[in-house]
Amino acid sequence: MKFFYLSSIANGNGDFEIHDKECGSIPGSLDRDYLGPFNNCQEALRKAQSLNPKAVCCDSCCKTTFQAVINAKLGNR
Repeated sequence: MKFFYLSSIANGNGDFEIHDKECGSIPGSLDRDYLGPFNNCQEALRKAQSLNPKAVCCDSCCKTTFQAVINAKLGNR
């Protein structure tokens, strides 16, 4: 689990970024709000958007490395 924070200062696009505790781009302690522990940024984003609909994931620390695995043989049963 990682600890996530929501920036209280909008970025250049007017969005409020979610950062994990270890992110190099995380704002100072007075410019962020604690969201809590989550398994990934997408979980943190659900909570953050309930607090601020303009919440987005940080491009630096919340990159998704999801790859779909498709078994082509499943369709031939």
